[in-house]
Amino acid sequence: MVRTASTMLSLGTKAPEFSLPECDGGTVSLSDFAGKKALLVMFMCNHCPYVKHVADQLKSLADDYLAKDVAVVGISSNDAETYPDDSPEKMSEEKKQRGYAFPYLYDGDQKVAQAYAAACTPDFYLFDANQELVYRGQLDSSRPKTDIPVTGEDLRAAIDKVLAGEKPDEVQRPSLGCNIKWKDGNEPAYFNPTGVS
Repeated sequence: MVRTASTMLSLGTKAPEFSLPECDGGTVSLSDFAGKKALLVMFMCNHCPYVKHVADQLKSLADDYLAKDVAVVGISSNDAETYPDDSPEKMSEEKKQRGYAFPYLYDGDQKVAQAYAAACTPDFYLFDANQELVYRGQLDSSRPKTDIPVTGEDLRAAIDKVLAGEKPDEVQRPSLGCNIKWKDGNEPAYFNPTGVS
């Protein structure tokens, strides 16, 4: 595990296209979320301690905002051959155990992660009704082995701004987590595993 921070993709970026298998069957595409008030794309996985630390809040946040016409989708891009706990079968088990109401997609060739310049798990991307990026950064300031409670306050504040027809504050703190587990030869140019703390 290498502590890795978000790349902080440029605000205003249009949501990159995706069409990926859902861990429980079927395919989910970006176009499925057209007309929503906002879209939250979360790069996550099963085994990462940073994701486990916030998993209950991910469920709570998704449940709260799905009811407010916000689309939420989780994507796992980890190499499941090297990390079998992140296989689609295990993703399905995790989804059921956690009670996730959002689709949990598998990015097997890692091209979607590269298109989003995703670097860590968890990595959050919030798009407005036009599917333009308005927030990328941390869920909140809590990290494993800290006493800071997991509230989701940073991401929740950003979503609330979008729902109110406003832009989130442009001063945004990167998410921090485990590096995405790239397949050999797939490491993107932006991937810089320097052990950010």
